[in-house]
Amino acid sequence: MKRLAISSAAFLYVEKAFGEWLDVLGYAKTTADRMPIHAREFMHQLEREGITQIERIEPTHFQQHYRQLQQRMNERDGGALNSATLNKHRQALMLFADYLRKSARQPLPWIDLQAQQVEDRTLEVLSVEQVRKLFAITSEPYMDTGNMLKFGEALAQRDRALLVIFYGCGLRRNEGYHLDVGDVDLDRKCVHVRKGKARKERFVPFNAINAKYLEEYLFEGRLQLLRSRNEGALFVTVHGKRQGDQSLAIRLEQLQLRSDDERMKERPITLHGLRHSIATHLLQGGMSLEMIARFLGHSSLESTQIYTHLQSEEDGNVQ
Repeated sequence: MKRLAISSAAFLYVEKAFGEWLDVLGYAKTTADRMPIHAREFMHQLEREGITQIERIEPTHFQQHYRQLQQRMNERDGGALNSATLNKHRQALMLFADYLRKSARQPLPWIDLQAQQVEDRTLEVLSVEQVRKLFAITSEPYMDTGNMLKFGEALAQRDRALLVIFYGCGLRRNEGYHLDVGDVDLDRKCVHVRKGKARKERFVPFNAINAKYLEEYLFEGRLQLLRSRNEGALFVTVHGKRQGDQSLAIRLEQLQLRSDDERMKERPITLHGLRHSIATHLLQGGMSLEMIARFLGHSSLESTQIYTHLQSEEDGNVQ
């Protein structure tokens, strides 16, 4: 996305502060980076209309800009902006208004912008057997050289911990990335999610088998990877630094590619797909939607009810 120019010192300041605010609230780095760019586009339009002061921004400006976006042509292919892109702009505008209201103390009312209808996407859900295969792969020898050979067992233990966190505990990608060692309580068998969505904290339980995998990684594999005792990150690289969220996603892809299950190799397995999978499996096991919502950190049951549709689809496929 092209970064449009803005010259107002006030606008430049709030663009930076808006990103920092999102980061503090626990939003994913990609969101904290991208939302201010959308806000900059809004402020660029305001400057074209002669508005350069925060105090002069009104609700109608948000609504007008959103209407203009709905009519604007896509710079890449010449078509209109798709619904998913418009919804990203909508999210950015509403978050930016919320930031101005709460942090810049602007007397703005709630900005209500209508969401665009997005075509339903199929959520990728693994079967219980496929999840078992992923865990089993972590116990197989890693045929490689260099770091993979030198730290083979440590990386295998880290892979098992990855599956525990993103499948066994159902954490979001950003939540798992931000975990520190102190967030894992082996005695109480739970993970403390401090940077949940919209800064919401929760405690997520794990079972005895997962506790064993986490203990092995914490007291064996992770210590082998560490270079400094000052590093508090749960997931660390072979250089002893916090492992990036993209690196975690790539590691899952590598596990997938090592499988002898050709059908599983062809599926777009993601960290978020592991979260969908555990939610579906818990529902199939008889857990209530309310309990699953608390487990996942959902604010309302609406987000959790998607798994009832997945359950119905699976039941319909049984011959």
